[in-house]
Amino acid sequence: MGQENPTSVIVWFRNDLRLADHAALAAAVKADAKIFPVYILEDTVAGGRKLGGASKWWLDKSLKSLRSAISQRGGKLICRKGDAEKVLHDLVSETGADAVFWGRRYTQPEMDRDADIKKALQDEGIEAESFNTCLLTEPWSYQTTSGGYYKVFTPYWRAVRSSFEAPDPVQAPETFAGIGINGDEIESWELHPSKPDWSKGFDDMWTPGEEGAQERLQSFLDGPVREYEEMRNRPDQDGTSGLSPHLHHGEISPATVWRAVMGRINRGLQEEESAWSFLSEIVWREFSYVLIYHNPKMGRENYDSKFNKMEWRSNKKDLELWQKGKTGYPIVDAGMRQLWATGWMHNRVRMIVASLLTKHLLLNWTEGEDWFWDTLVDADPASNAAGWQWTAGSGADASPYFRVFNPITQGQKFDQTGAYVRRWCPELKKLPNKHLHAPWEAGRHVLEKAGIELGKTYPRPIIEHRQGRQRALDAWETLKGKQD
Repeated sequence: MGQENPTSVIVWFRNDLRLADHAALAAAVKADAKIFPVYILEDTVAGGRKLGGASKWWLDKSLKSLRSAISQRGGKLICRKGDAEKVLHDLVSETGADAVFWGRRYTQPEMDRDADIKKALQDEGIEAESFNTCLLTEPWSYQTTSGGYYKVFTPYWRAVRSSFEAPDPVQAPETFAGIGINGDEIESWELHPSKPDWSKGFDDMWTPGEEGAQERLQSFLDGPVREYEEMRNRPDQDGTSGLSPHLHHGEISPATVWRAVMGRINRGLQEEESAWSFLSEIVWREFSYVLIYHNPKMGRENYDSKFNKMEWRSNKKDLELWQKGKTGYPIVDAGMRQLWATGWMHNRVRMIVASLLTKHLLLNWTEGEDWFWDTLVDADPASNAAGWQWTAGSGADASPYFRVFNPITQGQKFDQTGAYVRRWCPELKKLPNKHLHAPWEAGRHVLEKAGIELGKTYPRPIIEHRQGRQRALDAWETLKGKQD
């Protein structure tokens, strides 16, 4: 191990791209050490996967924001590309650092890799410490009365709600080192799409970086949080926080969010139930990490092993129609087009599109998870897998497989004004609300007046709802028979 109080510390940024409320940075400040901020672009991330295209776009902007913030404090964000263990070994030599601090990750391949890196550094006499920089609590912090981990969300949520207290906030360091140490230019990594550049809608919607995260939180606290319980399932309303990509990239800590919302509750500034409803969604993210920590293969394999015998279909054409938002179900198509245009999709709609893929189309949830991994700016290894498995029925505390969302009534209930479908499926914008979520039920005159020709200007349903539902139920019965 290194000295008890290191004099120079490399702080290795990962999915914690912020300066405030950052435990690894705080430890370096407490040691009164010179801080060398480092980011390493590795070939693969969680579970050995490559970053998705949307995540690359976000990372490009977030790193530039972090670089600017560090520069304003007299330092330099040292960016290197390659194997993390080798890069850190080189940087220890170049900087003379006697310690390396970083934020933990929680998928098994990442934890195994971190253990190897920690051992290699310690074998060189370098202090190596990891910290919780991206969760409210560690995945092992809460246990059931029998001593195991929570497999059902509601009791886990009750346990966190009744006992969790966010630690005091930690301010950003005032100064950094790094000047004179060679590093890559972020631009040379070509994380931003170029041929073609499909990201204009991303630029219109998002401001990656710590400052953007703080602004997003404040905007939410100033308005939508008051009616969150009522509006959170309405994609036609601006009722959600939009914080998920900021949390995923660590531009704001969940503890910061928790403190801000609790502060408003304690001061009586908003509807308490709406505030708690929002905080429960923050804890759903925590619960996903509990699950993937204790079930390392959950990212690619069924949590419920009986689904290993599910007879999924293989149909590339149906998958592509779903990916492109051409299923003929307006609420589904609106969601898939929103995803492609902005890198994000409303959570209620995520459940609807996932249900159509895994139930009506009977395609494996991993096909959808792969698409989301590539196209979501908040593509998170724990939340993405947990969400897909919840809808598919194979996850922990999952929606039963025989619960098949009706994409027509879901649209009518949650897109009551039709604003969501009309925005993302403009070819349907002249349809009256009565027929908006089921255009094929409109009469010929209504369709002609709206300028719609089914099968040409807008597709017919990829499968009739009753037929798709029955196919899903038949598959469920077959699966149950295999367990007998």
